[in-house]
Amino acid sequence: MNTDFIEALNEIEREKGISKDILLDAIEAALISSYKRNFNTAQNVRVDINRETGVIKVFARKTVVEETLDPRLEISLDAAREINPNYQLDDIVEIEVTPADFGRIAAQTAKQVVTQRIREAERGLIYEAFIDKEEDIVTGIVQRQDTRNIYVDLGKVEAVLPLNEVMPNEKFQQSERIKAYITRVENTTKGPQIFLSRTHPGLLKRLFELEVPEIYEGVVEIKSVAREAGFRSKIAVYSRDEEVDPVGSCVGPKGMRVQTVVNELRGEKIDIVRWSEDVEEFVSNALSPAQVIEVIALEEEKVARVIVPDHQLSLAIGIKGQNARLAAKLTGWKIDIKSESQRAEAELARSREHQEAEESVQDGEQDAQL
Repeated sequence: MNTDFIEALNEIEREKGISKDILLDAIEAALISSYKRNFNTAQNVRVDINRETGVIKVFARKTVVEETLDPRLEISLDAAREINPNYQLDDIVEIEVTPADFGRIAAQTAKQVVTQRIREAERGLIYEAFIDKEEDIVTGIVQRQDTRNIYVDLGKVEAVLPLNEVMPNEKFQQSERIKAYITRVENTTKGPQIFLSRTHPGLLKRLFELEVPEIYEGVVEIKSVAREAGFRSKIAVYSRDEEVDPVGSCVGPKGMRVQTVVNELRGEKIDIVRWSEDVEEFVSNALSPAQVIEVIALEEEKVARVIVPDHQLSLAIGIKGQNARLAAKLTGWKIDIKSESQRAEAELARSREHQEAEESVQDGEQDAQL
């Protein structure tokens, strides 16, 4: 190796951001192993690469002792002082043992080390770039699919979209461009691995952030999200500015903003409701589009008892309980829904029980008097 090799390392440092000194240290360490392997020796050696000229030298390192027992590792005091009269016992003497054809081995080793370090550095840069995008949205191109995963090209790396993270009935074609949510980024021995999702509630949140400037600017805040991917979702929004309507901002002119999100999610229905600190008001809003007559919040049990008109009961509960289930997820409260007639029947039943209890007590008192 020569000055051209050093200049090549300088170029790698400039382009890849990998320190030349780190590369040279790694090459020197690899050359020690190569020397011992190729020349079948167990002696201690040090490899030195001149940082200016690229010249490589191998030095055997021997400890100065009174009597030599292992000449591969030791040198007598007399022999050491023939080299330099200042040597003392336990000093380390370095003797050059560079083989004549070591340059060829060094070149091969250096190439392997540099290639490996560049690959590791690039993997590290990719990992650093994507770890910052964890819980964010990315756009990629579908490459292929197997029985468990869809593989998506994100440019510098191929990400994994598990089939159980794809919405029901969602099909992708090769080379199709899709948006997905990064659920986690792992740094593995094979390089960074990025996992995606199309069903995560975070995808819905990020899509609205992209479409609604008021959310991006922090005027409108998404307080909570409840999602049954591919079917229906609810988001609760709040405005820091009283003059800004949070629901209207998310819906957009003629519904364009929410429709863009719906289209991206393949027709998934989205309810946008106003968040409130008042639990009863929030629960009422969360059950939209159903009309609510009354909400009674039981703080200790964290249960909200909701009364709706008879004709609104099925709408409030939703198909297979979906509306009530999403409202419960959105608010964090268990929701018990009853119609007006159901409440009236329950109150009548309680009244009868109370009356029967009183009559039973009176009968008991009469029997006692007799």
